[in-house]
Amino acid sequence: MSPETIMADVLIVGGGTGGTAAAIQAARRGAQTVLVSELPWLGGMLTAAGVAAPDGNELRAWQTGLWGAFLRALQRRQPGGLDHAWVSFFTYEPKVGAAIFADWVNALPNLRWIIGPAPKAVVRQGDRVQGVRFDDLTVYAKITLDGTELGDLLALGEVPHRWGWEEQRQFSEPSAPQSLTDPRDPLHKIIQTYPVQSPTWVVLLQDDGAGQATPLIKPTADYDPSQFQAAWQGYGPDRFLTYGQLPQRQFMLNWPQQGNDYGVGLQRLVGNLAEQRAWAAEAIAHSQNFAYFMQSMLGPRYGLATTAFPQIPGQLGGGAFALMPYHRESRRLIGLTTVTERDILPLPGERAAALPVNASGQMSAIAIGNYPNDHHYPGFDLPLAPKADRWGGRWTGTPFTIAYEALVPAAIEGLLVCDKNISVSHIANGATRLQPVVLGIGQAAGMAAALCVERGCEPRELAVETLQSALLNEPTAPAAVVPLVDNLPANPDWRSRQLYYQNHPEDSFQTTSVGLSFPQFLSRSTEAIPKLYEFEGTLKISATGRSWQAKLQFSDAQVLDVVTLDPAVHQVISQFKASQLIALQGYPNWAAGWLQVIAIKAHSPDSEILRR
Repeated sequence: MSPETIMADVLIVGGGTGGTAAAIQAARRGAQTVLVSELPWLGGMLTAAGVAAPDGNELRAWQTGLWGAFLRALQRRQPGGLDHAWVSFFTYEPKVGAAIFADWVNALPNLRWIIGPAPKAVVRQGDRVQGVRFDDLTVYAKITLDGTELGDLLALGEVPHRWGWEEQRQFSEPSAPQSLTDPRDPLHKIIQTYPVQSPTWVVLLQDDGAGQATPLIKPTADYDPSQFQAAWQGYGPDRFLTYGQLPQRQFMLNWPQQGNDYGVGLQRLVGNLAEQRAWAAEAIAHSQNFAYFMQSMLGPRYGLATTAFPQIPGQLGGGAFALMPYHRESRRLIGLTTVTERDILPLPGERAAALPVNASGQMSAIAIGNYPNDHHYPGFDLPLAPKADRWGGRWTGTPFTIAYEALVPAAIEGLLVCDKNISVSHIANGATRLQPVVLGIGQAAGMAAALCVERGCEPRELAVETLQSALLNEPTAPAAVVPLVDNLPANPDWRSRQLYYQNHPEDSFQTTSVGLSFPQFLSRSTEAIPKLYEFEGTLKISATGRSWQAKLQFSDAQVLDVVTLDPAVHQVISQFKASQLIALQGYPNWAAGWLQVIAIKAHSPDSEILRR
């Protein structure tokens, strides 16, 4: 077979979270796009890696772009809904998420999806990337995007990049180590043990019910139960299981406390193929042993969910095991700017980080995030500067943004990055690596690539305000670039409020100023919403400053925490007295012990009254 050559406007290598989003957005913008993925499932962390309980960007105002579109598609297509676990508001079967991405890609006639090849070389002419060579295929493109899980194109193309930790003096980050080599540094043991964050090979359990003849899980020869003995200490077995409870009686095992994070010999992740496969085999065995430990402790009703993932020849995962590891850290580009811990921490006295401003004085945010800074090093705790806030009756992370310049190489033309491989410090990567953020990064990168093709320019020459406007006006999945908590996409001034910060990045934006009194809210809440459950009872609320906590007692012995993702509900509940009778509509999550409130109104005969 003679090698094939393809010419394209935009090439994306890697079908992970960011690469998939980039390909969809570039093609929707009109670019002739090629997406090359090694696996037949698209979506990476969200699907093939089995992390079907995404973290962050949960507030309604932040459910925009492809992230919001993905959530709405899941709501329509996931039997049993998404309210099952306490780690996330959105849990689903990985195969449902994969089907959504495949349908989106296959609906685009100008997007060619090629499954199987791994990149072998980056084609460069001087300091410009021209394409990528695979075994029997070479794709030339005007703009190439690295969407691989570990930043493979950065290494293959000799694009300047980072791997691992930085000292505090490099970026003045409060949580970074003073020294990477001094054994007196408090972080020395972590640094020496883990060059990057530990990945996890997710495995799914299935509850077959009491008395069922569930096949027993087999441990490996080196099984050591002491590794997992304190896995649910402080939680209990029920709380442990419902952490990652999915629909169809499945449970995601992605547990950090003496669980299945696997951080042995992580330098192998960027080694040769044999080293990578050796690490993968060990990580799968570790997760298999963890699953065996769970079954031995909880009973044989909890077996492997053997039909969760497809079996692929030559692929180490499949069945109950994810098709790929959940990588938390990648090689990281050296870009025009670097996102550091200071860029993700809230300003003093504020609830959000500052908006980024580039060298030209332009506000350069193109994607939003909010998750707390979360690092995984089995056996160690890394003290980190706090970035959390209580909003809507629960704790959430404080919002931040990603600058466009973090996607653009400092020294190379014709290339963008679109996954965890952006220009970010090791410390800040703990917040920027989360699934909704990476979807936003991918969407922005795909839009930027298509705009560069339209204008015949390099990524560094693209005006960031052009990219921001294109994202806000995207016809299918418009994406926010500023994390306003009270500005829903349905609001008539949604775009104008977002665009305001192009010229006023210094202005505070973290308010909940929807300006509704309770009677006005009741009138507004008659808008069409999906069928909800209604709970009548006594709302008991306590408020501290701008935050509140509330519980609803709806029978003599039954109480649910009251939480909301809606800014109007948040504001109205904050106006209530310490205790009052109320009717709340929303979605109960019995595993989490909360009621996600969507509306507050008098009892309606069309609502189902639940007392459990």
